Amino acid sequence: MKAFYSDHFVLPLPSGHRFPMQKYRLVREGVLATVPGVKIHEAAHTTDGVLALAHHPTYIERVSGGHLSPAEQKTIGFPWSPQMVERSRRSAGATIAACRSALESGIAANLAGGTHHAYADRGEGFCVFNDAAIAARLMQAERRVRRVAIVDLDVHQGNGTASILARDDSIFTLSLHGEHNYPFKKEDSDLDVDLPDGTGDEEYLSALQAALSAMFERFSPDLIIYLAGADPHEGDRLGRLHLTVEGLAARDRTVLDHARERHIPVAIAMAGGYGKNIQDTVAIHIQTIAIASAYAWSAHADFNP
Repeated sequence: MKAFYSDHFVLPLPSGHRFPMQKYRLVREGVLATVPGVKIHEAAHTTDGVLALAHHPTYIERVSGGHLSPAEQKTIGFPWSPQMVERSRRSAGATIAACRSALESGIAANLAGGTHHAYADRGEGFCVFNDAAIAARLMQAERRVRRVAIVDLDVHQGNGTASILARDDSIFTLSLHGEHNYPFKKEDSDLDVDLPDGTGDEEYLSALQAALSAMFERFSPDLIIYLAGADPHEGDRLGRLHLTVEGLAARDRTVLDHARERHIPVAIAMAGGYGKNIQDTVAIHIQTIAIASAYAWSAHADFNP
């Protein structure tokens, strides 16, 4: 299985900033050390033309040229820097590469990504460019697929993704998220499942099974982009749900089981994770890659690109 990274582009964040930038390096190092059979590749830079598949050209220019206002930078949650721009481009490039690889072999991953709060004309919530929307539309533009499902299991609703793709019937957006969590003004995905604070493994997995079944009744994707957030974990500072590590493993297997049964390739992005102990977040992300790697062998055997 191939996995793609961009963690060597590190944002210069102020001391005490709550975004766990180091988790991406730790995940890559952990995957290399503990998950056999995963081949790690540096993500490519994403061009303006590709970004424009999901974003307004003026927004791309303003981000790239350092013309974001202080208020816009505050909404994103990062101070502008050249590293912010390049990391955001490379993170989108990693999801693009994961999609291409998944379509060739059945399953692949971005060791970052899941920047689902970015809108067509603005960023927010630590998200600058929306990697899943960009990658989905590029796979269509390259005529690799016609229909894509974005299965968003970050604890926060994928509001930017829902907005960008609101009138696109060729891309299905599914989001399971905390009802009372950020963003407090939700957009309309094709299928939203709002979960109450404190939701645990059993309730979550039941809701996920029902949501996936409903999605496949309505939509037949050629590719799934799966946002495997670590933030539904019970130890997450920003999560408000109570999934265990074992519950998150069952979540990953549930998504991959549905995909394998239908012979649908899957590209995974890591999405959010803000554990009180960063090692918990890192371990959850590594667990997702390990589970995917195990599935990759059977996916490759069953998959006919």
